[in-house]
Formats: sequence, C-alpha cells, structure tokens
Amino acid sequence: MSSQHTQPITVLDTFRNIVAAGPDHPSLIYFDTVLTLADIDRMTSALAAALADKGFSVGDRLGLYMQNVPQYVIGLIAAWKLGGIAVPVNPMLKPAEVSGLLADSAPAVLLALSELHSPELVEMLVNSPVRHVITTGIQWPAAGDDELGALIAQYDGRVPPMMTPALDDAAVISYTSGTTGKPKGAVNTHRNIATGGHAYRKWFELDEKDVVLGVAPLFHVTGLTGHLACAVVAGAPLVLCYRFSPDVVLAMIRRHKPTFTVGAITAFNALAETPAATKDDFATLTKIASGGAPVAAATVDRFYQRFGVYIHNVYGMTETTSPVLGVPLNVKAPVETRTAALSVGVPMLSAQVSVVDDSGGRLGPGEVGEFAVAGPQVTPGYWRNPKATLGAFRDGWLLTGDVGYVDDDGWYYVVDRKKDMIVASGFKVWPREVEDVLYGHEAVLEAAVVGLPDPYRGETVKAYVSLREGLSVQPNELIEYCRARMAAYKYPREIEIVDSIPKTATGKILRRGLRGPTATGG
Repeated sequence: MSSQHTQPITVLDTFRNIVAAGPDHPSLIYFDTVLTLADIDRMTSALAAALADKGFSVGDRLGLYMQNVPQYVIGLIAAWKLGGIAVPVNPMLKPAEVSGLLADSAPAVLLALSELHSPELVEMLVNSPVRHVITTGIQWPAAGDDELGALIAQYDGRVPPMMTPALDDAAVISYTSGTTGKPKGAVNTHRNIATGGHAYRKWFELDEKDVVLGVAPLFHVTGLTGHLACAVVAGAPLVLCYRFSPDVVLAMIRRHKPTFTVGAITAFNALAETPAATKDDFATLTKIASGGAPVAAATVDRFYQRFGVYIHNVYGMTETTSPVLGVPLNVKAPVETRTAALSVGVPMLSAQVSVVDDSGGRLGPGEVGEFAVAGPQVTPGYWRNPKATLGAFRDGWLLTGDVGYVDDDGWYYVVDRKKDMIVASGFKVWPREVEDVLYGHEAVLEAAVVGLPDPYRGETVKAYVSLREGLSVQPNELIEYCRARMAAYKYPREIEIVDSIPKTATGKILRRGLRGPTATGG
C-alpha cells in the first residue's frame, strides 16, 4: 500500500492508486468507526456527484467549516474530484470573522457542522457568495437529520465525471492565522501539498504499517500536509478525534496505537501534564514532530524524561505548505549554548532556505537575518491579492518574516518573528530568547514576552507566564531567575502570572493579544 513515485503526482491521484491497490485497507479511524479506502472513495464520489448537480465545477470553492471529523476529508477529496478548491475555515471563528474569509474566497458551497450553523451564521450567509449550505453532525456515519449523510445516501453509487487536476492548479486556500494582521489566503497547489506530504513521509520513514494521529487541526496547513496528505502518500490510516482534548487523545493513543503525529508544542505540553499518561502509552508513538510555535529545549527534555520519546522540531508556515526545516528522525537537535535556543533543523528534502539581510544579500553562518525559502512547497501567492504576493517575495524567494541564523554545521535557529522585536534603551531584545530562559524554570508551563511602551526606555520587556499544575512561584522570583541568566537590558522588568495564555486554534501563542495594559487569566 505504500506509494513510491519517481515523478510527483497529486495527492488525489495517489489516493486513487492506493484505493485500487487495497480498497479494504483502513483509511480513517474516528473514535470506534473504521472507514476503508473504498468507503472514502465511494462517499467522496457520491458527494462530488451531488455537488455537480448543484452546479459546482472546475475552479469553484468549497468551504469547510468543521473540526477534525471524517466529513472534512470527504468534502476535501470530493472538491478535488471536481477540480475544485477547498477553503478550510477555522471552527473557532465567529460568524463576523467567517464573513470576511467567505467574502474573500467566494465559495459556491459551504459544508458546515450543524453546531456551527448558528442563527448568526445563517443571517450572515444571506449576503455572502455562498449559494448552498450543507450541514452535518459530529457523529459519522451520519445519524438522524444530517444533510450531508442524506446527500451521500441519495447519490451513493454515482461517479462524477473524471477530473485530474494539474500539479500547479490551486487545491486549497489556507488563511494565515492573522497573528500580525488581517488573515491572507495563501494558495496551496496540488504540487505544494504533495511535496509537503512526501516530506513528512520520507523524513519520518513512514509507510502503510504506520498509523497517523491527527493532533493538529485539519483546517491548518500542518493538519493538511502532516496528517491528511502524509497519511495518503504513506498509505497509512489517519486517526481523528473531533478536536484536541488531552484525555480524549490519550484514549485514542491507547486504543489505536498510532506511530506518528505532528502538532504544536502546547498539545504535547498538555499531554505531559495529564496525570494518567504513562511511558507505556507512548510505546508505539515514537515519531513525534512539533511545529507552528517555538519549542524550548527544556520542554523537549521534560517530555523525553517522562515518556522516553523525543520531539523533533520542524519549521514551516502556511505559505510553505508546512515543512521546510526539520530535525532528522533519531537525531537530537543541537542547543545554542549562548541563548539555549533549540535548533529547528536542517532543510528537508527539496526545500531551499537562506538567511538574508534587509537588501536580500545572503548572510554567512552565525549572522542573524530573515529566513527566505524557495522550492516546490512554496505557495505561488495569495488569493486575489497581488499586492501581498509582490510584498512577500524577492527574486523568487519567499520572505518568511522569521529572523534567525544558520551555524557552521548547517543547523538553523529561529530567533523570533521580525515584527515582534523589542527595542529597550536602544538594544534589540527578541521575545523568544526571554521565553526560552523562562521555560528553564521548573514551575513554568507557558510563557509569552511582549514589549510595552516605556517613557524612559522606549519599550520595556514584560512576560506573561502560566504555571505547571501543583507548582508555584512568585513574579519577583522569576524576574531574578531571568536577571541571573540574561544581559541587563533583556530580562523582564515585569512578570504577570495568568491562568492561561491566548493562542490560535493551532496552539500558536498570540503575543498581540497581550500588548494591552494587562492580560486577564482564565
């Protein structure tokens, strides 16, 4: 069932090949439900036929407003079978936020969970480009009043006209998290997605004997490539469990024995803080990657000490269709001795990564600059936004906005986001460096550092910290802890202990949500 190709092909064509090779092989596992490749093929063809009858055709967009449920995968593949483009919509967004994404992407059809199809959403959709809304429940196979289930039953056995999207056709419009401004729709082509899926497969040596655990949301590029595309190109089943909950994920690990997953470090922090979790639970889950948010060396060490499993850093972004740098399997990332920063890895397969200065000149080892990326996984641009596309590229290289450096051995280190730099008394302070020091304290679970206006210093460094369960520390103790380990201009002058730190749905800390006068716990 493993898919090996000398020439790249789309994930859809790979899916067709593995269906033909082993239709009874498990494809999706959702709690206790197991769907075979033949089941998914039949359901996606039925939905595609139904969509075609509603006028959906090549180039049309299908909105997917759902959690990690089988219907998400069914909708995505059905859209591809018609030459359409999927538009994942973060299920945490409110109707007013959804409105902006739908106005930008103009999907013809919206496939939504019934629980998200609120009166406010219905009212908003009246003036939206959406022509049809299809709702579905959390349970699958469908039960009760489920529009999607009814459509698939009605069209069961129907096969839509065969479509074969080209590698450079748009496959998905992935909206950026908006951590630094208004979300933009990055176009991920079929080539981009296939490249990302194969990067994970090859890097972590995955095949049909593996089982992929869906920790990351499918609406995010990590879930798209690190779960869905990766599972298809490896010929491996994908385990889904609605949305991330440590206890539920732990139950899925025990029941289905997954071997590989990738997710934000906050998810693995949550698993490590789950009292019931044991080293035996991770006996099979030995291939773990973390991306989407910075990872501190101390956090990786704690997870390894508890479960005996090493978390491999990976680095990518929505515009690179996930991975471009990664720590190789069975290798531990080096730690920068001066700042204690953990390397994000080396270039993965076809990815090209450079460190450049403000004028685009390439920098040498140890010199700090902006990461620039090129390769077959990089988006061709933003959906109907030529200005943003033009601003994101220089001479064919994508400017990531991430600042870092490469060492003499070719290992890359992220210093921070370019826009998050703090200037205190004329000195540059990178929040990530302060956060990594804080993570070294045994009581710290999560940390976020921001610059706040200061009449004397210009900006001053403030840290927000949440604590590990059962441990306590006073803000002044943490300030002294940092002061003893950092230059005088870097250490935080103020630390606020909060119940939790605001994050995106993918676990990325929202620093801009902390730049007000105060942060509230809860």
